[in-house]
Amino acid sequence: MKFIKPAWLSHSGEQKDFEVYSCHVSPDGTRLATAAGDGYVRIWSTDAILHADIANYPKPKQLCHMSYHSGTIHTVRFSPNGRWLASGADDKIICIYQLDTNPPAHSTSFGTNEPPPVENWKITKRLIGHENDVQDLGWSYDSSILVSVGLDSKIVVWSGHTFDKLKTIQAHSSHVKGITFDPANKYFATASDDRTIKLFRFNSPLPNTTQYDSINNFVLEHTIVAPFTSSPLTTYFRRCSWSPDGNHIAAANAVNGPVSSVAIINRGLWDSDINLIGHEGPTEVCTFSPRLFSRQEMSPETTDNSGYSTQPLVTVIACAGQDKTLSIWNTSSSRPLVVCQELASKSISDLAWTPDGSTIFTSSLDGGIMAVEFERGELGYVVPWAENDKALQKFGVGRRGVGVVEDVSGLRLEDLAKAGEMAGAQGRMGALMGAPDSQPVPVLNGNGQSATPMAGVTPTPPVATTSNGVSAQESPAPVEDSNAKKVEAMKQRVTITKEGKKRVAPLLVSSSGTGLSSLPQSQMIAGISSSAQSEAPQSILDLSRPYDGLPRGGLASMLLGNKRKAIQIDGDEEEEQPANKRPTLGDSNGPIPILINGVNGTEPAIPAAIKNGVVSTPEFIRPAVVNPTLSVSQVRLAVPKIRTHILRSLDRGTLPTGTAAANGTNGLEESLKASEDIILEAVNPTQNFGVRKDPARVSATKRGVTQWQDYLPQAVILVTGNKNFWAAACEDGSLYTWTPGGRRIFNAMVVESQPVIIECRGWWLLCITAAGVCHVWNLKTISSPHPPVSLAPILDIATHSLGTHTTSGPGVTSAHLNSNGHIIVTLNTGDGYLYSPSLYIWQRVSEAWWAVGSQYWNSNDSSISSLQSTAVGPDLRRDGEVDSSNISAGIIPHLERHTTNEVLLKGRAYTLQRMIKSLLSKEGFESFESTVSIGHLENRVAAALLLGAKEEFRTYLYMYAKRIGAEGLKSKVEELLRNILGGILQEKKDANEADKGAGWLSEDDQLCGWERRELLKGVVLILGKLSAIGFHNNSYPDSFVIC
Repeated sequence: MKFIKPAWLSHSGEQKDFEVYSCHVSPDGTRLATAAGDGYVRIWSTDAILHADIANYPKPKQLCHMSYHSGTIHTVRFSPNGRWLASGADDKIICIYQLDTNPPAHSTSFGTNEPPPVENWKITKRLIGHENDVQDLGWSYDSSILVSVGLDSKIVVWSGHTFDKLKTIQAHSSHVKGITFDPANKYFATASDDRTIKLFRFNSPLPNTTQYDSINNFVLEHTIVAPFTSSPLTTYFRRCSWSPDGNHIAAANAVNGPVSSVAIINRGLWDSDINLIGHEGPTEVCTFSPRLFSRQEMSPETTDNSGYSTQPLVTVIACAGQDKTLSIWNTSSSRPLVVCQELASKSISDLAWTPDGSTIFTSSLDGGIMAVEFERGELGYVVPWAENDKALQKFGVGRRGVGVVEDVSGLRLEDLAKAGEMAGAQGRMGALMGAPDSQPVPVLNGNGQSATPMAGVTPTPPVATTSNGVSAQESPAPVEDSNAKKVEAMKQRVTITKEGKKRVAPLLVSSSGTGLSSLPQSQMIAGISSSAQSEAPQSILDLSRPYDGLPRGGLASMLLGNKRKAIQIDGDEEEEQPANKRPTLGDSNGPIPILINGVNGTEPAIPAAIKNGVVSTPEFIRPAVVNPTLSVSQVRLAVPKIRTHILRSLDRGTLPTGTAAANGTNGLEESLKASEDIILEAVNPTQNFGVRKDPARVSATKRGVTQWQDYLPQAVILVTGNKNFWAAACEDGSLYTWTPGGRRIFNAMVVESQPVIIECRGWWLLCITAAGVCHVWNLKTISSPHPPVSLAPILDIATHSLGTHTTSGPGVTSAHLNSNGHIIVTLNTGDGYLYSPSLYIWQRVSEAWWAVGSQYWNSNDSSISSLQSTAVGPDLRRDGEVDSSNISAGIIPHLERHTTNEVLLKGRAYTLQRMIKSLLSKEGFESFESTVSIGHLENRVAAALLLGAKEEFRTYLYMYAKRIGAEGLKSKVEELLRNILGGILQEKKDANEADKGAGWLSEDDQLCGWERRELLKGVVLILGKLSAIGFHNNSYPDSFVIC
């Protein structure tokens, strides 16, 4: 194995090398195309790269450079036929280039140091079809179509002949970042930030295919979700690859638990039971070698008579990503063949194999382009291309589909059917030519006995059977056919013409009235049963005049027919002749009775009894009465509808009502089966307006037995409860509270408008009204930690009230309390907020800015992923005690996961992503990503300290110390040590309560529940492992003495 990285192989700028986002090798293996942030597509000679060790290499190194894009180029791909080159960029344009055989018209670009172009690549098409950045391109293996994907969540299919747009597919709900084609030319797969891979089936279009012809082509076949349920969204690409034998898809940026991996997806079932694990960071690109390999070199002993290999063949795959590591695997080993760490200083963006499978090229965001050349037999021995074609035959390669899903078994059945058709055609041809062996042996009435007995076997005479007392061997007397006589008489009928001449009248085909044609009819080989019923119609509808009536049986009979089996009438068994067994339908002029399908056939319908008793009510009765205060309030939140039943479980939170669960039982029945669970149920009256209403009933049940019940004068809209109390909110704005035994705790608490959210935790009760006002009460101390607070600041009231027109503002998706009574609110914009009772202000804990710019967002760190959101949702503590380690546990990861779901998965961060991407390439913003990441960690530490989240505070503090130590930020390190040290070495002084500090500046021996000595020891040990900080022992001698 040899690593080749020439100094001239880069997209160099005035101050630094530009990021290289893509690379690809031409089908003949002589050219390498690269695309970078300088807006250039450069074509290099692969021969010059592989011979870079030759000082005076005579041939040109850079063959051509093109700059037809106005932004960063993300992808560049050669077509498999070698005729075209396509590139896509963030200017939403796709450029198609073609090599012109004429020499270039100009020698070099004016004012640049670029070498003169050797080849003349000209742009032939500019394809416009995306509304955002183009992230990846893919050609079908026959070059008939080009597929582009981008950040606008669209998949655009272009004709590979005319480059017309054939179809736009909007199947993904977020950015699409990868595309790969099936080598059998049946599917293509796309990878997206919505954490799915979608497979589309297609038939290669003809050169003159239009958009109308492609309506039923390129259809979604399957969606793969399992390997990507928690995959990070921080990767720039999700470049997947299809194996050359067509059996597998390698999907980048998959996860196996908390570990990053590459998922291997099996063809057919589209499941994933193999994961390539070993990369420390998310993988961005994986690509299969185009060739198949064998363990031993091809020889006469390892080949069959047709020249194909008899030994098992393997495929080779290369993976790379954000951990700057290149790993190479094959399908016969569970461990990687090659692992190359620190191959670049930034993420590896793309990989490209040469057609012979012996060299792989890598491109990275640090501007580096490298070639890794393998010795013969190092990866295995390359087998001929015929082995690829043989492996793809079972998937129908080269055969145009007809809209039917093709698999291996289906293709085999098709071959068998064709063989049968060929044999049948030969038999029919032999029969026409008079071949003696081609006549079929007639089989009479299904009797399988051959007319010619086999040699050595004496044929057995048929056994005489009787039917209705008549022996089957006795030949019955010939029956005289009355119709034949009638037809013969009509043939001999003589008529006299006007001239007085006699003529025999011609006989029409249907004039005999028998329904049978007078022409000769072919005789059937098999005998016709005498009991078979005639299919001729018994009556003919005269259509010569209008017919407005309906047939007997009404409209249903006219639409569906009236060929149902009639009910059998008693006594019919004794009749010998078949008779009309339908029930009497009365006179034709009288009413027609209604018939229904019974067990034995049609029978007269019996009137159903009138339903009495309990009638099921709808889930929602009516909307709540709107409070007039909402018309003048700044905030207006939607009020819940009045429901018939509202259920609340003590252990499992809100239960569904009236909807079937997965096992067929509804929520109420399932909750009653829980042995120790207590269910609070609120039943509202169903009367309409203007009628005296019944009171609403509130009851608590356990094991199906009612524990207590109470009645309220107004309809209940929300309920909540836990181990300490139950609460219910009514549509008139009043709240009622009960003890677990059903005793009312307080008088009805009245708020300014209808409650829209009520939640409880411990002894804390939260109520958010339709006017956007949050109330918090502590029912144990009978107090409130702060006055009612409005949601207007976090709903961007100032921003949305500046315009002249009303604009839609953000909405509240959830509201919770932690164990200290702090309010946590999430919005549909992805932001997560926390209200500080001491500062009387809302604080933003999570937002899209960190999600797009921070390197620590959506981290797979085991210490972070293990933090469960136990501080939000149902309180599962049965003893009512609060452990200091459980206070606010998991709130920060919960808010960040919500931001991921609302912003990144739904594609609402276009503006921020474009802004940050443009900043990274500008002068003065080299440390932008590092600064934002440090700011994100500082935001986490501050939020954990405010919430009192003990475990998260220590985890984020150690991550922050490690990062600032690695960055060499000495001032921040000294300040952090000084704040952790606090007042440990200072003498305790009596001071006023107002002068005492809090948080970092407190003089206590503890910080967020941890001993300051322990935190200081952990931080110093982390910093001691880093050499970038210039840390001296005499800087803080007291700290080391303490540790």
